[in-house]
Amino acid sequence: MTARNEPLTVGCPTQHQGSDWCWISRSGVLLAFVFLVSSCSQAPDSSSITKREVFDAVAFTQTALVVDGHIDTPYAIYRDARDVALGDETLEFDYPKAVAGGLDAAFMAVYVPPRMEDDGTATEFANEMIDMVDGFAEDHPDKFAIATCTEDIYRAKDLGLVALPLGIENGAPIAGDLNNLDHFIDRGIRYITLAHSKSNHLADSSYDDLELWGGLSEFGVEVVYHMNDKGVMVDLSHLTDKAAWQVLEITKTPVVATHSSLRHFVPGFHRNMPDELVVAVGESGGVVMINFGSGFVKAESRQWSDTRKEVIESLNFQFPADEAKFLSFSEKYREENPYPFATVEDVVDHIDRVVELGGIDHVGLGSDYEGVGPTMPRDLSDVSKIPIIVEELWSRDYALEDIEKILALNFMRVWNEIEAFALGQGNPVTCVHD
Repeated sequence: MTARNEPLTVGCPTQHQGSDWCWISRSGVLLAFVFLVSSCSQAPDSSSITKREVFDAVAFTQTALVVDGHIDTPYAIYRDARDVALGDETLEFDYPKAVAGGLDAAFMAVYVPPRMEDDGTATEFANEMIDMVDGFAEDHPDKFAIATCTEDIYRAKDLGLVALPLGIENGAPIAGDLNNLDHFIDRGIRYITLAHSKSNHLADSSYDDLELWGGLSEFGVEVVYHMNDKGVMVDLSHLTDKAAWQVLEITKTPVVATHSSLRHFVPGFHRNMPDELVVAVGESGGVVMINFGSGFVKAESRQWSDTRKEVIESLNFQFPADEAKFLSFSEKYREENPYPFATVEDVVDHIDRVVELGGIDHVGLGSDYEGVGPTMPRDLSDVSKIPIIVEELWSRDYALEDIEKILALNFMRVWNEIEAFALGQGNPVTCVHD
């Protein structure tokens, strides 16, 4: 494995001085041959490459640091037990696919269904999900490593392991008690998505017409401050615009949107972020991490889902006691109206717009694998396909150092800044190997 700060090397063979091609490598690992408009008599840095003909995106992702901000594998395995170490064709994330795609760190989402806030089981369930992820690493120390700080991510890459940092999706497990928040911090939680599909005791949800607080609750404000002080990232994904703006107004550290795309491309879909919020996240120093789900990146896909929901509600009304007929009509509808999958081009369009609005330093990847059902773009069907994103970025003339920022370094910068702030408050973040 390469050192974390090892630079890219661009050069050309001495016997071909004055030719129009060079190579790009890191630590002796060949990443690409590039054909240049100008002479190679002086080796350019990657930002000066103006014409690209041959590029090995797979090799590039194997040497670059790659982080995905949100993967829902724990809940997927809770619902249907499968082997994340040996691999399973029905999983979108597992060890073999991560290795193939060059994925170094996969934030495991500790998803807690909103109903658990009502029945009082959220805290217990979150602990069970953390136990599950801990078990991945304990049972397969040659494949996975728990990560609780930025240094752990780099250490895992150096060791050839897939890092599994943790984030809670839905702040319900805090259950109105900062002692619970401290407990989960001690267990390794490093970001919290404050709400999910229903407004909860912390914040309003973009999926919920009932906005309990008009943004954050008083306790939600207290939680944000406590997360700042303790080095935990605040995740804007799933929040209403009002709640997200309120977080940006009060937070003392940069924020992240771990798995959100842009409303510009899917008008009316409030789960996505409006342009103004994207700009504000960039100005705050934070990162918007693009969700790959077709319904998040392509308007036609979202419309299909909305229409199908209306059809399903109609069928439920027509056949309330005839499950066979209901399933028959539902299946027929899907056959006659095939799902309009998005493509990698659609996903990268969202990356382009974040760069346009907020700058190259404020965008990342938050796929939402295992979290959006069978709606991933066909060419991004699982984590092994990450090099296809790199190929598309390269084809759009992104410099190699900017691709590295998108793949991980933007997010790692934010995380590191948040750790540094906590240290300044007298709360050093613990690492697994401290």
